[in-house]
Amino acid sequence: MQGRDLREQLTAFLARREREFVEFRRDLHMHPELAFAEHRTTQRLVERLRGIGLEPVVLPQGTGLICDIGSADDGPTVALRADIDALPLADEKDVPYRSTVPGAAHACGHDVHTTVLLAAGVFLAQQARAGALPGRVRLLFQPAEELPGGAMEVINADGLKGVDRIFALHCDPRLPTGRVGLRVGPITAACDQLMVRLSGPGGHTARPHLTTDLVYALGKVVTELPAALSRRVDPRAGFSLVWGRVSAGSAPNAIPDDGVAEGTVRCLADDAWHAAPDIIKELIDSVVTAYGATAELNYRRGVPPTVNEAGSVQILRDACTQVLGADAPAPTPQSLGGEDFAWYLEQVPGALARLGTHRPSSDGPMLDLHRGTFDVDERAIGVGVQLMAATALTALWEERRSRSGEPVEDAALA
Repeated sequence: MQGRDLREQLTAFLARREREFVEFRRDLHMHPELAFAEHRTTQRLVERLRGIGLEPVVLPQGTGLICDIGSADDGPTVALRADIDALPLADEKDVPYRSTVPGAAHACGHDVHTTVLLAAGVFLAQQARAGALPGRVRLLFQPAEELPGGAMEVINADGLKGVDRIFALHCDPRLPTGRVGLRVGPITAACDQLMVRLSGPGGHTARPHLTTDLVYALGKVVTELPAALSRRVDPRAGFSLVWGRVSAGSAPNAIPDDGVAEGTVRCLADDAWHAAPDIIKELIDSVVTAYGATAELNYRRGVPPTVNEAGSVQILRDACTQVLGADAPAPTPQSLGGEDFAWYLEQVPGALARLGTHRPSSDGPMLDLHRGTFDVDERAIGVGVQLMAATALTALWEERRSRSGEPVEDAALA
């Protein structure tokens, strides 16, 4: 299929069904479900996919699903992922499709991601029935991205088995509708939490030499650890340790025997993220040893940085240009937010794109993510469908070309 043919088919497909998909998104928006409780959302997806002859498989824990389109008997497999959970905050918008669930809202655009993937799956299923799908596309409707944890549920259910590449998109209110943010390398950051607990014999503040002066030792950890890290980690890794809570003692003239400091670690580079717990433990021990305190580190992993593979970004760029135009791709900065799509990219090559959702003609404020006022320009749904469908086809043809050694002009969308 040539690029112009694909554009025309996608345009005709959306002309017939875009309103249907907008209504599906609004239904999800009205009925948001939190992490690992996405039962209604999962059932709605199962019904739609079975309705077009597909065989979705619900994940073992009961929410989220995997659905294959086409066969991998003589071709590659490309996965497309959407997250389906909502956030635990109130919907503050005055719109007909406002959340009907108290304390829950699709304030991060996952309803859009889910709708885009469903619609792209409907289109790709048509291609498969017409014999125009050069391999298999796996739809991954993932629960619990906001927790996080859902990505590991998909992986543990063999969601990546046989997958050659994987792609996803995320709403970006900083970009106007019709634009797609692309970036090679890290596009999101890691964010972990740590708690340092110091202990030792306390006593009277008049005799600190007979005690472990725990508050002083804790102060040294709080002030010296971030500084020491800046000398142990490559500055380009963007490593940042910031404390959010420090607690010790209850009386001004008593040295306590216990104290705690808690904070977050953010990191832009994958290798630094993997090394962080060991480096931090080593530095804490070196600081507290001089004061006779005992240190316990509780390091809670979040997600690694999402690191886009260069070849997969190029596939996204080619597909984007073919169906949306040469001006659609846009550079995008790395975010300090976390995204559990990173877990997939630890195992297979792929890339995350940013989908513009800000109405270009709007003079109003940006409707930012993770706020009760967040909403999207619903024309972005059609943009996302075109992007994901074209990306899947481009990636399948590229993988076939790579395997066979045939010239790119004979295989890829041109």
